[in-house]
Amino acid sequence: MRPRWRTPPVSRPPAPAGETAPRANLVVAVLAFAGIVVSLMQTLVIPLIPALPGLLHASASDATWAITATLLAGAVATPTVGRLGDMYGKRRMLLVSLGALVAGSAIGALSDTLVPMVAGRTLQGLAAGVIPLGISIMRDELPAERLGSATALMSASLGVGGALGLPAAALLAEHADWHVLFWTSAGLGLVVTGLVVALVPESPVRTGGRFDVPGAAGLSIALVCLLLAISKGADWGWGSAPTLGLFAAAVVILLLWGRWELRTRQPLVDLRTTARRQVLLTNLASAVFGFAMFAMSLVLPQLLQLPAATGYGLGRSMLVVGLVMAPSGLVMMALAPVSARISRTRGPKTTLMLGAVVVAIGYAIGIVLMSEVWHLVLISCVIGGGIGLAYGAMPGLVMAAVPVSETAAANSLNTLMRSIGTSISSATAGLVLAQLTVHFGPATLPAASGFRVVLAMGSGAALIALTIAAFLPKHTPAASAPATPEPVAAAQG
Repeated sequence: MRPRWRTPPVSRPPAPAGETAPRANLVVAVLAFAGIVVSLMQTLVIPLIPALPGLLHASASDATWAITATLLAGAVATPTVGRLGDMYGKRRMLLVSLGALVAGSAIGALSDTLVPMVAGRTLQGLAAGVIPLGISIMRDELPAERLGSATALMSASLGVGGALGLPAAALLAEHADWHVLFWTSAGLGLVVTGLVVALVPESPVRTGGRFDVPGAAGLSIALVCLLLAISKGADWGWGSAPTLGLFAAAVVILLLWGRWELRTRQPLVDLRTTARRQVLLTNLASAVFGFAMFAMSLVLPQLLQLPAATGYGLGRSMLVVGLVMAPSGLVMMALAPVSARISRTRGPKTTLMLGAVVVAIGYAIGIVLMSEVWHLVLISCVIGGGIGLAYGAMPGLVMAAVPVSETAAANSLNTLMRSIGTSISSATAGLVLAQLTVHFGPATLPAASGFRVVLAMGSGAALIALTIAAFLPKHTPAASAPATPEPVAAAQG
């Protein structure tokens, strides 16, 4: 009979002797910096998108693989790396992920054609597990009183890096050779790798056991099919044979994978734990929040760059786009301790619900105000604040409901759900903007009504997340964890 985990008590003993507050601060700072570097990598090519076909000597359709490859690699790597971290060491897998980032960045920096660029971007995507691994290391290493604010900061680093990286990438792209973007990414990766080696300890919390290779392969294939259909459906046609075939394959493979995971002794993802009310609802809310977060990234840059002669575009450069989006990252960072404080006093459910309300309000403001640059700065800051609150609460909700020895796998699955949400957001918003268009000279551009529909969808998604969060347990204290996982022996048995 398959051994079952017993959820550990939500408590944590004092920090080990000799661990000082400065040491804990350094660990938090290094891990948050690692998260920011990884999210910087994800925004790296945004300023290059219009020029990618010419830069890589490829068609516009083929050039999009430089983005799609990163998405697919991240989806495959996140749950696998999380489970390997639980089994063999989270710091070790963190270093492996950062190594992939550095290698991929170097390959991208040396590329002038499509194939090596896609290879480099694929390796960069394998670093997507850095943020859930960082959160899991914090759970193992930090005292309870530091855990909430630290995990909130680490979780927010995804948005922080993306927001701050866009103006930096745009500035480099405008004033330097585009390869410098990738050399910069490689250099930052080397710096953060050195800091992890020097300052982040390896956690003694491990499950051991045997890695679920069939489970990892099955989930990876299913995710590739699902995300490839979502990301390429607009190009191939939503009713085309390749798109429908990939969706059907994803469903069938996921059903077979789920049956395997329920029957195997040491699964990649413990579906019984994942089905717990708190974990399941938090993951669903994460997917919806991923949808809501990415809608902003799709609408605001286009509004800023469309010609002013359209009557609703603002005719600004990519650098201005970055500067408009950057304050939202600073707001996310500033609200990380606020998110932790609310979670500590009122419970992370309250924080998540508050974040959903703020995001919904931000998008509602955008429906009315989108004609001036300062309007878009306001919108991005309000939405960024809501995302900062919500993302800071999600790790607490997940970690309070899973055993300490499954922390990395559980956080990785939560991160994966956000990624699926952003992919669906991109496809849905793209479909809306492609249907609601206006003719501007020889060009066909998204209409103002299309942007308002996408903003309304973002607000609606936030309200759906609010509804989901309302069904979470009434009050859950901020997550903490025991230092020693008592189920290790069972896992190895």
